[in-house]
Amino acid sequence: MTGSAACKPTDPWLAYSVTVDQVTPETPGVATYDLIFTDNEVAARYTFLPGQFNMLYLPGVGEIAISISGDPTNGDRLPHTIRVAGNVTRTLAGLAEGASLGLRGPFGSSWPLAGNVGKDVILIAGGIGLAPLRPVIYELLSNRHLYGQLTLLYGSRTPEGLLYPGEYDNWRTRGLDVQTTVDRTTDGWSGNVGVVTTLLERMALPRSAETVLFTCGPEVMMWYTVQSARECGIPDENLYVSLERNMNCAVGLCGHCQFGPEFLCKDGPIFGYDRVASILKVDDL
Repeated sequence: MTGSAACKPTDPWLAYSVTVDQVTPETPGVATYDLIFTDNEVAARYTFLPGQFNMLYLPGVGEIAISISGDPTNGDRLPHTIRVAGNVTRTLAGLAEGASLGLRGPFGSSWPLAGNVGKDVILIAGGIGLAPLRPVIYELLSNRHLYGQLTLLYGSRTPEGLLYPGEYDNWRTRGLDVQTTVDRTTDGWSGNVGVVTTLLERMALPRSAETVLFTCGPEVMMWYTVQSARECGIPDENLYVSLERNMNCAVGLCGHCQFGPEFLCKDGPIFGYDRVASILKVDDL
């Protein structure tokens, strides 16, 4: 599947019952929850595109938007990589395998893969920002022949904060150049040290005009990433960011996620940089 038209739920307000099939600890305070639908018919018709998110609902606690971090071609389970950051995520972190919760989705826009066939693709992630990009990696590697050079540049505060390290060798074998860096080294780390943009600045980009860049992570990281990419010759129209502020309803009604003229849950979370450049660095919009 290489389409970029976002999949939409038939009824955006209907929450389906899912159970926690498996919990995989990732980094301190972060775990991946594999969810499965209790209704086989719902499972059979559910599809999502890389970059989309679900609303996870815990009765009596609340609801939260979480990006889907699994393989779009595997409908048997829906991985969501979650960092403990508030009441809902703290409660989610306490769920054991077999626990039930509600799920609405999928929502939002997706990374534009279909429109960039034939181009070199650079993915730049910071911290938990790799989770929304992992479905892109699965899609790219499943359709490796459709794209040029594939590169993942991934930064974390410490080596212990790097997500999915057990998958890197497999990704490399299948044609993805994986480069990692950390802000602070620890004993045993022999890799790169420094901010992730330095990895981009070191790259040779012979086809910069035919290179597309997807980035996800802290907004300040994405801001500096796109500035470095522009200096490297990547056109503004080939730069895409994922913005995920305060998404509460997923359909653009509550207004909590308004970002300038955009509603992140409905118009995003994936945006072309040229669409949000004027407001990306403005705080508290």
